[in-house]
Amino acid sequence: MKKLYPLLIALLSMPLMKAQTDLKIYDIINSVSAERIENDVTTLVNFGTRHTLSDTVSQTRGIGAARRWIKSEFEKISSECNDCLEVFYQKNLIPKGDNARIVNDVWVVNVVAIQKGTKFPNRYIIMSGDIDSRVSDPTNYTSDSPGANDNASGMAGTIEAARVLSKYQFESSVIYVGLSGEEQGLYGGKGLAEYAKEKGWDIIGILNNDMIGNITGVDGVVSNRDFRIFSEPVPPTETEQERRARRFYGGEVDGISRQLARYVYKTTKTYMPEMNPMMIYRLDRFGRGGHHRPFNDAGFAGIRIMEAHENYTQQHQDIRVEDGIAYGDVLEHVNFGYAKKLTAVNAINLASLAWAPPAPETVEIGGIVEPNAKLRWSKVDGAVGYKIYWRDTTSPTWDHARYVGDVNEFVLEGIVLDNYFFGVAAVGKDGHESPVVFPNKVFR
Repeated sequence: MKKLYPLLIALLSMPLMKAQTDLKIYDIINSVSAERIENDVTTLVNFGTRHTLSDTVSQTRGIGAARRWIKSEFEKISSECNDCLEVFYQKNLIPKGDNARIVNDVWVVNVVAIQKGTKFPNRYIIMSGDIDSRVSDPTNYTSDSPGANDNASGMAGTIEAARVLSKYQFESSVIYVGLSGEEQGLYGGKGLAEYAKEKGWDIIGILNNDMIGNITGVDGVVSNRDFRIFSEPVPPTETEQERRARRFYGGEVDGISRQLARYVYKTTKTYMPEMNPMMIYRLDRFGRGGHHRPFNDAGFAGIRIMEAHENYTQQHQDIRVEDGIAYGDVLEHVNFGYAKKLTAVNAINLASLAWAPPAPETVEIGGIVEPNAKLRWSKVDGAVGYKIYWRDTTSPTWDHARYVGDVNEFVLEGIVLDNYFFGVAAVGKDGHESPVVFPNKVFR
């Protein structure tokens, strides 16, 4: 027994290993309801049209009725969680002729619900869906435009995420928002991004959900597991000095939006391994746009989460039958089980980010012409330790990691700086991590 005693002391004094998973995340996944999503998509479709310039007075038709209903749903959720959501409209007046799709003066009105964080109330992670819909002619604001998949699915997913996550408390704030004016030129996102700048919000990132309900592609591929994560490589706001540094130190695919995309990939593979997240190295689909872009333009991290297999006959189309093909974005084409899965993907990433400590502001790297990689970083409030990540320079994901404890510098012995990319994440008490921060300084 005397021989075992020193060994027992040594074992008890070792740092506790960080849990790889948090059981609450599985509860969140299981709480998402396909039935509630179907009911919400159906309600949104039944407003007839949600075109940005459509009727705002009717109680049953048009975007005005739709946004009032969305606000009432957020308020109902808030009443069930002891008023945990701050619900309001954020709006901007867009004058006629601002672009070719704005044929009348119009108020672009977003519906915002904020669940305030307990420790970092000014840090925000955002999930968005689009309220508006359209037919073939983007200026036609009177014809029926059900917009079932594009984008009642994303809007319904955002409402459902609010229902599920409002049962929990987070250290950082979570925003659930319905954005308007997407089809007219990304006006809602631009307005909210400007509002965030004015208010001094510290935005971790936005998860833009635009079409999360279709599983049958125009190419004949059917899959209820694949989904795409679009992210731009580096922020458009980078400085000339930062651009020049990339030539020598790398980082051309390591901007803040790309790190957010990698975060979603990793969380999904950890907790929902049946899903196949596809990292798409592009701001959005070829030549097209989404509501994360205005946030990127403002210098915030933002990604688009959406179905992998689109059907172009069912988006931006007049409802009709032509050459035997039924065109139109109608309810019957939405797969609600799939929309449930992508809603869960969003919810678990919102929760993980909101439970995690802030990311280090500064990460420095050294080890030039040495056999070891050296990193040091600024410590953050709420972190119990830090994790160093590295990957081959051609790999899209962080493939290697080492938890190094509550320190602010570390040497990776035998890891040659030239052959890998590196980053550092802060780790919280329940194992939730911040996004990885790519080195932003060099030391010798």
